[in-house]
Amino acid sequence: MAQCPLCNSLTELEVFCPKCENRLDDSGKVSDYLEPYAHYEAAETVKMGDVYPNTAREQLCPHLMVCQQCGYDEVHFIKEV
Repeated sequence: MAQCPLCNSLTELEVFCPKCENRLDDSGKVSDYLEPYAHYEAAETVKMGDVYPNTAREQLCPHLMVCQQCGYDEVHFIKEV
């Protein structure tokens, strides 16, 4: 089973806000915001119910990145290894 290197602290994602150029903070997996008990479920089960059709097939982990300065947010898809 593939694992997300960002979730497992194997890497850091350095992304900057297009509005104010501050570094975006990783606010975790998008699925944690969609379903309150998602973090108790198997990752593959959660991926089948998330709003992204290719996350399970392409082994991607969607992370919410947020700017603490201006509130801008975006989703980054992390390739699982």
